[in-house]
Amino acid sequence: MTNQEQEQQPTLDLTFPHDWTAEILEQWPQILPARRYVYPSRAMDLEPEEAGYGALHLTVRPAVGRPFLATFALGYDDPAVPSGLWSCPDPGWLCAVSGGYAYVIDTAAPERFAQLAIRPVLEVHALPTQELLLFAGHHTLTAWGKEGEAWQSARVSAEGIRLDHVEGGVLHGFGWDMMADAEVPFALDLRTGMRV
Repeated sequence: MTNQEQEQQPTLDLTFPHDWTAEILEQWPQILPARRYVYPSRAMDLEPEEAGYGALHLTVRPAVGRPFLATFALGYDDPAVPSGLWSCPDPGWLCAVSGGYAYVIDTAAPERFAQLAIRPVLEVHALPTQELLLFAGHHTLTAWGKEGEAWQSARVSAEGIRLDHVEGGVLHGFGWDMMADAEVPFALDLRTGMRV
């Protein structure tokens, strides 16, 4: 089997303190819990198998309330895009990424969720000092904080972002400039997402 044919293992990043537990499931449980949620369906009345091929399934045990099955529709079936589970700056929320589609849900009220506009998400980074979960796409970045979406950057690249380091509350990285046919540096204030 080639590397591309091998399934990528989902990421599990619990950097931020959280008051829930969750398990990434390889398949649906034999007995489905009474509470089931399918994302991004706003109707919340789909069965998990209706989410389609490659969906990410989690069993979530919130701090208060009964456990539930959370099913997240697959964005892209491509090993270049992440899938997995991340804790969020707010200890009651979790982030699930399924094939580059990122969802954040309130584990105490799973009908409350957001799907990030960046599609596909290519990288996810926990920045505990800034209390941000950072998402990078092809052209822009989005930061999620304790109060929800903190900011979305302006376009920093024509195609592809390479993150380098954080120093003094500033994110340094590189984006592609088509006119120069080269990578060019950028720096963003992590409080605002604005260029510095």
